[in-house]
Amino acid sequence: MNNHFEHGLGRNPANFQPLTPLQFLERAASVFPDHTAIVHGGAKVGYADFYRRARQLASALTKRGIGRGDTVSVMLPNTPPMLEAHYGVPMAGAVLHAINTRLDAAIIAFQLDHGESRVLITDREFSPTVREALALTRRDILVVDYDDAEFPQQGERLGALDYEALLAEGDPDFDWLWPEDEWDAIALNYTSGTTGNPKGVVYHHRGAALLAQGNALTASMAKHVVYLWTLPMFHCNGWCFPWTISALAGTHVCLRQVRPKPIWDALADHGVTHMCGAPIVMSTLLSTPPEDQRGLERTIEFMTAAAPPPERVLAEMREAGFNVTHLYGLTEVYGPAVVNDWNRDWDGLEPAEQAALKARQGVRYLALEGLSVRDPDTMAEVPRDGETLGEVMMRGNVVMKGYLKNPDATAEAFAGGWFHSGDLAVIHPDGYIQLKDRSKDIIISGGENISSIEVEDVLYKHPAVSAVAVVAMPDAKWGERPCAFVEAAPGRTADEAELRRWCEQHLARFKLPARIVFEDLPKTSTGKIQKFELRERAKAVAEET
Repeated sequence: MNNHFEHGLGRNPANFQPLTPLQFLERAASVFPDHTAIVHGGAKVGYADFYRRARQLASALTKRGIGRGDTVSVMLPNTPPMLEAHYGVPMAGAVLHAINTRLDAAIIAFQLDHGESRVLITDREFSPTVREALALTRRDILVVDYDDAEFPQQGERLGALDYEALLAEGDPDFDWLWPEDEWDAIALNYTSGTTGNPKGVVYHHRGAALLAQGNALTASMAKHVVYLWTLPMFHCNGWCFPWTISALAGTHVCLRQVRPKPIWDALADHGVTHMCGAPIVMSTLLSTPPEDQRGLERTIEFMTAAAPPPERVLAEMREAGFNVTHLYGLTEVYGPAVVNDWNRDWDGLEPAEQAALKARQGVRYLALEGLSVRDPDTMAEVPRDGETLGEVMMRGNVVMKGYLKNPDATAEAFAGGWFHSGDLAVIHPDGYIQLKDRSKDIIISGGENISSIEVEDVLYKHPAVSAVAVVAMPDAKWGERPCAFVEAAPGRTADEAELRRWCEQHLARFKLPARIVFEDLPKTSTGKIQKFELRERAKAVAEET
């Protein structure tokens, strides 16, 4: 059938440009050149200078032969060069690979080799680990050292080139590369790799641009937002907030290390409006000695992912001046793509009812076209009854291109036309989803499925519990039973018997933990509890029992 709306109305440079978040910085620099873009220690950088330095980086990389499809790796904390890399690297047509700074040398070497890195920009703080990684890699990599003028580090120089010297090679008026196709790769991020080698998740310009704008809408961010960098920028490219904040001509407040007093000082001194972080950041804020806390002039919007905050923590955060919003996502969807959008009708509910609603992961971002809970075998959506388990699945423009050099894993992840998250959840009648477990974390005891999250939620509500993780423990009779690992809250004490009595009041008998162990929980650099380590520990506990 002839469509008259297509006749002579094709795409051309006047009416179509590939989407990219790189234009956000260019616009901010042209409209608000003198507005403070970056605060780092005592240094402040305006948008004109931020843009100039990003173009210099792109130009310098181009002069050294870096171009489309090349990988540039960075081993940096939340400092200005990390922000510059989020623009300068893709402005050269290259792909940014931000390395988790807590990784060991072997994993870093694997990523450098697998991603075919050509350049590594590294902070001197990480020199010992990076030196070891470079000795393990098979690639010839240009190493560029960064010396932090605001917070000097003592680590050795590993390359023949300093970061500022590299920038000096570049043209501040460089005519940077717009992506030929918005499907072009912009970033490479690796999964945690808790079983075998990590998978390389490839992001494209289109997804980065859309999620960056989705962040602003979801968080109700206004122009000139002031954002504190407590979330590592290496984690899903800082959930795309390096691009979001520049789109709003906001201020990036860098924080080299997440420490109590510097956080509170930054909040008060710079008029911070928004921040993101794992639950450990909330714990850091709330456990700060009173003499190091500062008065806040406004309520600060705090976005968190991972486990939903317990009712007690939400109350304490409100009292301290923070409004907490729960997000959910994965590396494969650019960070957060689901939000617990709060309904004003819930404001009048009792705190316990509000906490139960806040514990849900929520509904899709505007930038995510599809969010569903489905039976992975039949691909049918589960009933919206808040009880039937299924797998969380997503589809849309903020889903990754796929896994680098891993077509089998990519095909498996996209089976049936949906991205399979591996997370198990229910859908409530109002359409909000609620996680119940990772598929690998469901505990099957005597044929009954036990949600580790359900057991954790009960333990979290005890005032003596600061953090908890529940994993399967081998059991000769039942196959496996729950084993709970608990960190006590500061200044509080409890024993296994007391917590067991607490669980008996709130859980069915078959869901009760077989053991409750008090010890520090192993966590990743982004605050996620490493359950794979606890599973091994649970095996030892079972043998001791």
